[in-house]
Amino acid sequence: MTGGGTECRALGDTVVFGQRSDSLTSELFSGPTDSVILMAQKKYLIAKLTSCLREDKIQLWKPPYTNDKKEAGKEMKELVQKYSARLNINENDTENMLEEIRCKAIERGTGNENFKVTGIARLDIYLPRRKSRKIPLETSLFITGKELRSQIAQEYALQENAVKIIINKKQLDLGKTLEDQGVTHNAKVMVLQLEQSDEETKRKVQEEELQCKKEKEINDKMQRTKKGLEILAQREEYLDPDSAPYLDIANQTGRSIKIPPQAKKALVLAMGYHEKGRALMKKKEYEIALPYLLDADKHFCECSTELLNTVDNYAVLQLDIVWCYFRLEQLDCLDDAEKKLSTAHRCFQRCYGENHERLIDIKGSYGREKVLFLRLYLLQGIGHYHSGREKEAAEYIQKASSLYEELSIDPDKVDRLSLLGFSEQEARLALRACHGNVEHAANLITNRREEKAQIRREERAKRRQRLEDINTLKSMGYSERAAQIALQNTQGNLDQAFKFILDNPELWIDDDEDSAATDQFQVSPESIEQLMYMGFSRESAEQALKVFKGNIHVASQTLAHYGGVLPASLVLSSEGSSPSEESASSRDLLTESAGSSSSPTDEDMETDAVNEILEDIPEHEEDYLDLTLEEEEQIIHEYLSYIQVPQH
Repeated sequence: MTGGGTECRALGDTVVFGQRSDSLTSELFSGPTDSVILMAQKKYLIAKLTSCLREDKIQLWKPPYTNDKKEAGKEMKELVQKYSARLNINENDTENMLEEIRCKAIERGTGNENFKVTGIARLDIYLPRRKSRKIPLETSLFITGKELRSQIAQEYALQENAVKIIINKKQLDLGKTLEDQGVTHNAKVMVLQLEQSDEETKRKVQEEELQCKKEKEINDKMQRTKKGLEILAQREEYLDPDSAPYLDIANQTGRSIKIPPQAKKALVLAMGYHEKGRALMKKKEYEIALPYLLDADKHFCECSTELLNTVDNYAVLQLDIVWCYFRLEQLDCLDDAEKKLSTAHRCFQRCYGENHERLIDIKGSYGREKVLFLRLYLLQGIGHYHSGREKEAAEYIQKASSLYEELSIDPDKVDRLSLLGFSEQEARLALRACHGNVEHAANLITNRREEKAQIRREERAKRRQRLEDINTLKSMGYSERAAQIALQNTQGNLDQAFKFILDNPELWIDDDEDSAATDQFQVSPESIEQLMYMGFSRESAEQALKVFKGNIHVASQTLAHYGGVLPASLVLSSEGSSPSEESASSRDLLTESAGSSSSPTDEDMETDAVNEILEDIPEHEEDYLDLTLEEEEQIIHEYLSYIQVPQH
């Protein structure tokens, strides 16, 4: 999200990398100093050299730079001198890095030829938090995900049950082959490993048992998350949230948004997985958070483009995914990091307005959202840096640094607001919205609390009215399901809902109703006589009473509405035939509330699954904007130490 139309600032034509002296670059290949900085510098310089080679259309794996014996040709010396002078790197380091690039290119070319002949693919394995994380692995694409996991664990001394594998931004399915999952030659494989427990000094068997247990707990938790989200996605808004919590979709002011049921389900699942991932990110458990975020991305893609263009959640998710990869030191595994950040930028522009005018119109300011801009600029700067684009890297990291200075909160001001009874989160968000003015921030929090309380009262009143309307229709003899569907299709208008039910008689038959039992239902002669007294024929009266299980009120209303004869769909249903397409589509309009079960144990499990989801959903609707910026501060300083912007 590059700030909704804010133009990038030019920072001058010359940007140098660190201290531009021969002594600095020679350290890249010498003894251990600050290894993190040196590795970042080496990666940056290799990216610069690769960019130069691409611009000059030089292919190091071909003659004259590589001879028949795959050794470096004499012309390499000329390249070393040329690029050493161009990039101001000493010749020894330039030679070493060019040779590294050449050898990797030859290795890749050999692998391509080998794949064509033998079908053995080469995968680039990115191991967790190791100095030499990118390691090639040769394997068949017809093995299962479980076999690949086992192979990686054995070759790199990892505990198999603690390993998760991500390829193409998806968690590898252990039961399917690599080919079935779209894995190709030269694919990038990201390996995640759950953190080791404190039992590392104990016997290996005990370690493996602990890891197996931890892995099972995480897998079980993911299954419970899925179950809980599916239950919540199917619950309807008429329910009492105190007895049956449900998830609601609200806009930036906190008011509910009406969304078609199918679209709402996909959006609830996407947002639920996202919140679960964010909760884990707060704990810095990035290895566990990433699979949840990728699941969220999958469900967001099931939503319509129109919907995604009106909410900023998808943009925030893109930032969170890239941030996770970065914190796991695996940005190289995310081929489309730049694309994801561009998507976030465009999405924020559509949601907030080119110059944040929509956001200002709704909220009165956009100070709170600036933290998202900061993180976006920072990630874009990091991406430019590792791609060798030093000018763009300096530009974006400087933009992030400027925003950090603007958004840093004075702890004393937070304390002053806390003494007034406001939470630290409320204080941070309000101070950013009010540019650090404590008095304005206090007024903003107070006003927002009152607005939210009013919205809650209005929403609760709507739910109460809807529940009353459902009960009214139920008292007339109609099922709860029929009442739900009718009110949903008539925007809550009770009179129109009643007419909708009469016009759609198939709603009166329960989905799980046994047609044989209906046919065998014994109708009392007195009930038949009552309907005949109203003017209906004996045959129609008996049919109607069988269909409606003796409910005289509904039977009489139906016969009266249809001129004394049951509609064909009801007659067919009562005779055990398949319901019409119209009946099936009507039943699809609303799924019965999930969470009901014949077993108390199942009910308890479902309740636990729902409660786990609710625990991770923040109370404050702007929780995703409440970044302390501690991590960002450290990273900004780190990358500013890699680059130097000349002062004019």
